[in-house]
Amino acid sequence: MNDKTGYDGMELSTQLIIAEAERRAINVEILDRSDNFIRINKGKKTEYLKQATRTAADTYIAPLIMENKLVTKKVLAENGIPTPAGEQYFDIASAIREHDRYTNREIVVKPNSTNFGKGITILKIPRSITGYHDAVQKAFDYDESILVEEFIEGKEYRFLVVGDKPIAVLHRVPANVVGDGIHSIEELVHIKNKDPLRGRGYKTPLEKLALGEDERSYLGFQGRRIEDIPIKDERVFLRKNSNISTGGDSIDYTDQVLDEYKSIAVKASKAVGASICGADVIIRDIRAVPDETNYSIIELNFNPALHIHSFPFRGKNRHPEQAVLNLLGF
Repeated sequence: MNDKTGYDGMELSTQLIIAEAERRAINVEILDRSDNFIRINKGKKTEYLKQATRTAADTYIAPLIMENKLVTKKVLAENGIPTPAGEQYFDIASAIREHDRYTNREIVVKPNSTNFGKGITILKIPRSITGYHDAVQKAFDYDESILVEEFIEGKEYRFLVVGDKPIAVLHRVPANVVGDGIHSIEELVHIKNKDPLRGRGYKTPLEKLALGEDERSYLGFQGRRIEDIPIKDERVFLRKNSNISTGGDSIDYTDQVLDEYKSIAVKASKAVGASICGADVIIRDIRAVPDETNYSIIELNFNPALHIHSFPFRGKNRHPEQAVLNLLGF
């Protein structure tokens, strides 16, 4: 595909859009390869796309709402959609002073305006004041304000909404390795990263696993080291957050999730005025009908990746690029 069309090296989601456009005899012009910025036209119709899902179908304000987690939460709450309870802080000292109010609660500390899991720390019980302080500092490294929220138990699912349709649903499993009783955690990471489907920078279906500070810290929390040898079939998680961008595995759940949850994702997208949206939803049991106690939307994403729904670690290709081009009227 890449050699014939000359768009190798671009983000995989953009490559999918280009390939589908060419299949439909739509003219494609790469305006800025490094920025994944393209122009497509057929007849008298022309559209611009950046990173596959930033299009004229969305207003300017919708991405700004989704980018701001506090504003997103307020809008969703006004529409009767549960979100995690929490507080916003504008300086480290204020957040540290209120540590005691979170002592007996599992919490999430995160920047107010970042994507891809950057700057997010999940703090379980028990924990130290030092751990809380480090999490607050890390979040402020990414933004001028942070949120400290309750941790919602359950599994996390990414719902891709295009227009008024729920196109695909993924369960994202945090970066992990499975023991064989022979290799260390570090060696298992290297082995898993040899999979040709794993790479860097969203140019492959899955991202490579890392063994950086965050991963080593989370292993330490579990009493593990990278030199440890897990027993056969033991799954060892390297991170708590489940982002594909940090090495998580994507499992397609489109056919398993109840339609009621899909409708909630569409409702959330419409609440913020989005035409293309990735809704991250924590659900305790996908077989249970949703109520205000068994699910919560933790984020809405304004530039959701398409390729994770085309090449899941396990499951069907949902062809989201087709939905995007349909939305744009091609």
